[in-house]
Formats: sequence, structure tokens, C-alpha cells
Amino acid sequence: MFVVALVLLLTGVPVSFVFGGVALLVAFFSPELGLEIFNVLPFRIYGIMSNTTLMAVPLFIAMGLIMEKSQMAERLLISMSALFRGVRGGLAISVVLVGAILAASTGIVSASVVMMSVIALPLMVKAGYDKSLASGTVAASGTLGQIIPPSIILIILGDVMNVSVGDLFMGAVLPGLVLVGLYITYILIYAYFKPNKAPAFKSLTPMSFSEIIGAILPPMLLMIAVLGSIFAGIASPTESAAFGVVGALILSAFNRTISIEMLRYGAVETLKLTAMIFMILIGATAFSLVFNELGGSDLILDFFSHDIADVWIFIIAAMLTIFILGFFIDFIEISFIVVPILLPVMHAFGIDPIWFAVLIAMNLQASFLTPPFGLALFFVKGSAKNLVTTKEIYKGIVPFILLQLFALAIVIAFPDLVFAFL
Repeated sequence: MFVVALVLLLTGVPVSFVFGGVALLVAFFSPELGLEIFNVLPFRIYGIMSNTTLMAVPLFIAMGLIMEKSQMAERLLISMSALFRGVRGGLAISVVLVGAILAASTGIVSASVVMMSVIALPLMVKAGYDKSLASGTVAASGTLGQIIPPSIILIILGDVMNVSVGDLFMGAVLPGLVLVGLYITYILIYAYFKPNKAPAFKSLTPMSFSEIIGAILPPMLLMIAVLGSIFAGIASPTESAAFGVVGALILSAFNRTISIEMLRYGAVETLKLTAMIFMILIGATAFSLVFNELGGSDLILDFFSHDIADVWIFIIAAMLTIFILGFFIDFIEISFIVVPILLPVMHAFGIDPIWFAVLIAMNLQASFLTPPFGLALFFVKGSAKNLVTTKEIYKGIVPFILLQLFALAIVIAFPDLVFAFL
């Protein structure tokens, strides 16, 4: 089933139909199953559609798209760059910090990467930055929305693994900050040894402290309001997502960028992205139904819990499998197909689901960066056009993938990073 699904994905068949189609084929040609197995599928789909946790997905997507069009990222980047004027690698550090703020404000990776590619990449190249470093920094910073809450992937994992999304958000805060710290440390070391490839940036028009605060404070307040309401137990993730949409509209009105065109763009793109996610979820549900009825999950459970019976081998094998699959398929498919298969083994070994979910989220972040199908790489190349080559993007992203794996190893070695706020 996995081989056929992977082949179909690599041949360009739409993801939404691959998993459902494979499930239909396998059920049809399996005498012990037959198409009657899908009689229970409508009940499972109804359960998905009535899931209040998943309602946060379109709301956070809408919030991110509205903020994308409010020119907030451009003001943020200029303000951050003013703070780091004269520092070697300061512009790249600004890009990382803006990526972290956008991640905590929106959680939409595609919007963050495209915004940074259009705004920051030309600025970095013009300032004399190495094109590989510039493109790698932009792509990696834009994907911080995968691990820094509010993250769409954390919401999906919370539903798939049946754990509190609020707890997942709190558990992912410190690992996300560790990753940001590793990015900044790498840039500073790179700039120290190669100052001509990451020069100090001094060409910005001087900004007053009040102007800098005026650009940074609004998105920070929105971030605090959205995450703070969840962490304090005042609102559920779905309720805070709705509040975030209202806050994004208020910020857009404050910046005088709100318009009928912007609202239409936000509504239509939210509909497209949400429909894509839920179509994949329905196909994955059919795939999992057939896979489990054929005894696939029992086979995997027996293999890890009886044949191997070592929790660390399971964790390493699970992380390695997810990392390798990330080269070829999207994080959504991995979440809906692979993660449910790992859950019985996780429970059998007594692994904490919050910690395991954060590990998976950090691992899945790399799927945006790993060639040949890393979406962030496509976003950077598509937005930058001829400013950078594909080879330069690939070369620049390798150190950041290694940093992500190092951060994953840190969280595995120090689980208390996940439980600090729980």
C-alpha cells in the first residue's frame, strides 16, 4: 500500500486522491475485505467534520493570510534590521527573528516563506550576503511556523493523537526557541569566519525607537493574546483562533490595508487550503481503515513491542522513517497516515504522547526543507525567480536541516524542555 501510494505521488497524481484511491484498489482486490469495508467510512467522515478541534485549522489559516496582506512583515523586517545595524550577519538574524514572530502570529508556513522571499531575500543579496546563506535563512526562518505555536501541524497532531492542543502548544514553546537560538548562533559563527559573505548592514534609513516599537508591538500583542488565552486556560485553541482572526482584521484596519479585495483573497485562499487538508484527511481515513483491517497496525505493533522490545530503537526508527518520508511526501499525509500507525506502539512502550508529538512536529518541519519536494524550496525559488539558483537554495538549506536534526536530538535527550510549561 505504501509503495503504490508513493509511486502515485511521485508520478504527479493529486495527493487528495492518492490515499483514497489506493485504499479502494487494495480493498477491491482483497477477497477478505471487499468494498463493503467502506460502509463505515461515512461515520468516520462525519466524526471528522464535527470535530471542534479541527475548526481551528481554517481560522488560523485565515488569520495568517490576512496578516500576509497587511504589510506587517515588511515593517517588522525593516524595524528588526534597524535594531541590528552594524552587526555582522545582523540582517540574517533579523530575518530569523521576524520568522519566529510571524510563526507565533500566524503559523502559516507558505505565507511566511513567500513574504520573506519577496521582502528579505533581495535586501540580503543587495547587502552583499552569500546567496546560499540568504536563501537558506529565508527558507528555514519561514518554516518556524511548523513548531512555534500556533502551528497547524500541532493542531492536526493533537487531533490524530487525541491529546490536548493547548498542551502541545505549551510543550512546543521551548523546543521552538531552542531552534531559533541555534539558527542565530550558526549565523553569528558564519559571519565571524566569513565576514564578507554576511556583512554588517548599514544602508537603512535611521528609525526612532518609537517607530521600531510601533512596528514590533502590534504583532507581539496579537501573539501574546492568542497564545496567552490558551496557556491561561481562558480559551480553547479554536476560540483563540477566532480571536486571532478578529485581531488580524483590527491590525489590518490599523495599518489601513483592509479592503474588500483583501477579505476576498483571505476567504478564497482559506477555502482552498482547508479543502485540500480535509480532502487529504478523508483519503487518509480510508487508507487507514483498509490498512488496519488487513492487520498492518498489528504487524507493526508486534514487530516493535515483541520482536525488538526496545523503546529507543522504536523512537529512532520512527524519527528516521518520518524524516526520510519527508523527502517525498507532505507533512499532512505523514500526520494522517504514518502517525496513527505509530500510536499503538507508542502506548505499548508508555511514551508520553505530548513529548512524542513535539518530536514528530520538529521532524516534520524538516520536510519543508528537504529536497526534492521541500515546499519551502519551491516557495523561495518561485518568489525569488532568477535572483537565486536552485543549486544555491539547496546548498544554503543543508546547514539548517542539520541544525533541525540537532535540535531534535536535544529535545530527545532533554524531555524536560517539553514539560517546562506543563
